[in-house]
Amino acid sequence: MNRDTMTILALTTLWTLVVAVIGGAILWQFRRRSLRVTMIVAALAPMAAALAAVLQSVRAMFISEHDSWVVLWTLAFASLLGLGMSVLLGHWISKGSRDVGQRLRRLGTTYEPSDRVSGAVPAELSALTDELEMTRAKLAASHARERALEASRRELVAFMSHDLRTPLAGLRAVAEGLEDGVIDDVPGSLRQMRSTVDRMTGLVDDLFELSRLSAAALPRKRSAVSLRELAEDVAGENGEHARASGVELTVSTPSGADRLAVQGDPDELTRAVTNLVGNAIRHTASGGTVTLVVDREPDGRVRLAVTDGCGGIPADDLERVFDIGWRGDEQRTPAAVSAQPTVSGGGGLGLAIARGVVESHDGQIGVTNIDGGCAFQIDLPPVPANATSSPN
Repeated sequence: MNRDTMTILALTTLWTLVVAVIGGAILWQFRRRSLRVTMIVAALAPMAAALAAVLQSVRAMFISEHDSWVVLWTLAFASLLGLGMSVLLGHWISKGSRDVGQRLRRLGTTYEPSDRVSGAVPAELSALTDELEMTRAKLAASHARERALEASRRELVAFMSHDLRTPLAGLRAVAEGLEDGVIDDVPGSLRQMRSTVDRMTGLVDDLFELSRLSAAALPRKRSAVSLRELAEDVAGENGEHARASGVELTVSTPSGADRLAVQGDPDELTRAVTNLVGNAIRHTASGGTVTLVVDREPDGRVRLAVTDGCGGIPADDLERVFDIGWRGDEQRTPAAVSAQPTVSGGGGLGLAIARGVVESHDGQIGVTNIDGGCAFQIDLPPVPANATSSPN
């Protein structure tokens, strides 16, 4: 490498460093300005460095005047091209950043979907807007669930207030009658008071159980539970209730030695199935049939279905069946609660408790209409292969 070449390299390096320092200072001054301005400065800085190096080479007579004009015109057009492209790119990025900022400002204040950003935005900003849209959708779903839970809570408070106020009024009337001595059948009145207290205790127990399930407490110790035997036990315990209501209660299980075992808490599962069976008996007319069907699905899950003769559930109510405080009686609306003269059976918590129990066991619960009634289905995962406990 000869001396002239070394000199040209040194001058080019020097002017590049000088322009770099000047460009960095300008960028620092405009660091809080629009991104478009900083991109223009960044695009023109290399051209300015090349121009300064060429002019210095012309002054030092390393480049002829004719060649210098060729280089200068080339740099001029290259600068215009760089300027145009930086302005266009800055416009795209600015547009995308404004869209991102608008979405961020709307996030949490409105849950309506935003317009999709145009394709001129860079991929990174487009991906960011997609993430923000997904976050908005999740927040909208969470807000909808929160409103649904709040509505269910208000209905539950209204229903439970009525269900507790009515027996309390009855207890007060009986107590005042006993105190005034106007009641002749004292033993019968005491039995009535005890029955009323038992019903109120059941409501309070349901509330406590629902609160425990909703609080996501630490899971209880679980073991292998035979759903076949559990269904037979529940049917035996509710047999008298079914006979008193004129309902036939049957159990259908597959033939063979399969005990249809699942991993869970036997007391909680028994309560969930008992709630379903009691609900089915209560809503089946005299002469009808309630059937417990237990079987294993092809994927290994164990399904327990309770079918009844309730006549079916309106399609609009199918999604609300397991909501807290929901009841099928059309008269049991919040507006009509104060007009109800008597308390209906249960506090509308049985199905909600059943859902909480099933979901705490990593299972699924649902309801579908069938001919003449409906079927409540519980799907539970089978006992893991490494489980050593024997089915209860």
